[in-house]
Amino acid sequence: MTVWQEFREFAVKGNVVDLAVGVIIGAAFGKIVESLVKDLILPVIGRLVGGLDFFNYFIALADPPSGYSGPMTYEALTKAGVPLFAYGNFITVALNFLILAFIVFWIVKAINRLRRQTPAAPPGLPEQVLLLREIRDALKAR
Repeated sequence: MTVWQEFREFAVKGNVVDLAVGVIIGAAFGKIVESLVKDLILPVIGRLVGGLDFFNYFIALADPPSGYSGPMTYEALTKAGVPLFAYGNFITVALNFLILAFIVFWIVKAINRLRRQTPAAPPGLPEQVLLLREIRDALKAR
């Protein structure tokens, strides 16, 4: 078997296709969670604790380039090439992960519950066995 044939056999197996679909859906779902955290949750948390903007919490590890006159925001300084210790961005990414992990936990839990169905009752005894038992019991009664 050639390498190409082996690869083709591997690639068309159901598990690989399922994995590819899972990765694509996971990436799209990750974007949804990222938007949920960035656009809905963090602004509400920031408003509740006094107007915090997590994206602009950073420590500049170097001075901006000479002649830099732009704003001192995370986005502007990053574009200017200033190295930043961006702990606010880390908080955002950590929240993304926690929410995504929590949602995946509930999805897996629901799937496991569906898989855990009650086992089917064993099939009844064949009629011949029942008839033989009746004969045996009748002979014992004599």
